Amino acid sequence: MTAIEAPRSPARPARKRGVNWEKWGWIYMRASGVVLIVLIFGHLFTNLLVGEGVKAIDFGFVAGKWADPFWQWWDVLMLWLALIHGANGMRTIVNDYTSPGTIQRLLKLALFAAAAVLIVLGTLVVFTFDPCPAGAPADLLPSFCPAA
Repeated sequence: MTAIEAPRSPARPARKRGVNWEKWGWIYMRASGVVLIVLIFGHLFTNLLVGEGVKAIDFGFVAGKWADPFWQWWDVLMLWLALIHGANGMRTIVNDYTSPGTIQRLLKLALFAAAAVLIVLGTLVVFTFDPCPAGAPADLLPSFCPAA
């Protein structure tokens, strides 16, 4: 006696073609999280523990730090990774709590736009920062700027 078996559905649906963005987003979150831990603790150590500590942080401290390309790239990398990491996390929350459609697309577009604007503005601030602009009145310049 053999029982009649119903046709079985495949164990998994057929794989879609193209890039698996969810997988790469998941990988990005893990990798960027590890790198961010190093960047953030390096940032905190340099700013709070080395030298005179927190009381030394002022305009001159930031100007001196950003005069070195190493620290410019350190801060820009931290900015980029943190903003993309946060936007990707928010995108996941939007996916979890909204239904696919217009609202979900608008929320993701707003996240993308906000992250893009902050990345562009933050990068511009770091790389164009000049504490001693040419032609500025001497009484408005910080004491560490050379006399014109």
